[in-house]
Amino acid sequence: MADRHPVHRAKAVTAWLADNTDRVELHLMPGYSPELNPDELLNADIKRNVHATRAASADNLAHETRRFLHRRRHQPHHIRGYFHARHVPYTLE
Repeated sequence: MADRHPVHRAKAVTAWLADNTDRVELHLMPGYSPELNPDELLNADIKRNVHATRAASADNLAHETRRFLHRRRHQPHHIRGYFHARHVPYTLE
């Protein structure tokens, strides 16, 4: 998935995409459409489960975030859920 962010339009990215069209399918999204992006569903999941206000330091917050992501890695049903959300069925086609 890509939007109009400059990173997604960089020459290196467009060249890599051109060289890998048989391996990658790109979905273009409107400029601001978090509801269409499974990455944003992961971000929301992190925010719900990792509480910045409880972190004593930035290092502690980073540790708790890594811990949460490590747990999610072993919970594939949650990861699949990001792609089965109401607004992102295009990711499964």
